[in-house]
Amino acid sequence: MDITNSLSNNIKIDNQLIEKNQNSFLQSTLWTIIDKGINVGIRTLLPNFLEDKVIEIKDALFNNGLKEGAKKAITSAIDLGKKATGIITGTINNIYQAEETIKSGGLIDNISKTLNASIQSAVKNNSINEEIGNTIKKGNNVITKTIDNDIEKNFKNQISSLEKIENNSQNWKKAFKEQNFKDMEKEYKKIKENLKKVLPMEKTLKEARELENIHLLIKNNGQNFDISKEELELAKKLS
Repeated sequence: MDITNSLSNNIKIDNQLIEKNQNSFLQSTLWTIIDKGINVGIRTLLPNFLEDKVIEIKDALFNNGLKEGAKKAITSAIDLGKKATGIITGTINNIYQAEETIKSGGLIDNISKTLNASIQSAVKNNSINEEIGNTIKKGNNVITKTIDNDIEKNFKNQISSLEKIENNSQNWKKAFKEQNFKDMEKEYKKIKENLKKVLPMEKTLKEARELENIHLLIKNNGQNFDISKEELELAKKLS
């Protein structure tokens, strides 16, 4: 197998691709948090309702504009937040900047407005009764506070995952020096798992790609550490 040629097939990290992946990650992550927050909020506000009824109410709100409005609020928060925080390139450089972007984008305020509008629409269309609508509307802040807290918690978890990636990378480098592929593989898998939990950022991706290229270089060489200096340098350059 031509190891050098196989490495050259790797695609270099591109700013536009990073921005696209960042937006996709934020949209998916924030939607999951909002969806869960609405579910938890309705259960809290209507404690005597069975789960099936809670789901029915949530679906009614979704069908009356909440789902579409929430997704638009996410996209708007990302775009407006970047402008407010002065991100000219479009790419976010760290988790703190990402958190500030979402806060500056007015996500929670827009979710609150969208929730009230969907309640009004659902009551008008007889999708939910007025009493339920009023209860949820009065408890709007319960739902938005749950969402806000979970967003903050998620960013903290991302910081924790980044720290784990750094620790795993150091362990991988130690195993590489000792030519211990079994330990390298263990740390490599942990890095891959933790990367799924954090916003894709250029510095993190570049370091991870360099490690991955070297890891696969050795793995595809039959776990043989006898690789040339040129192959090793190419693996680094392609990161």
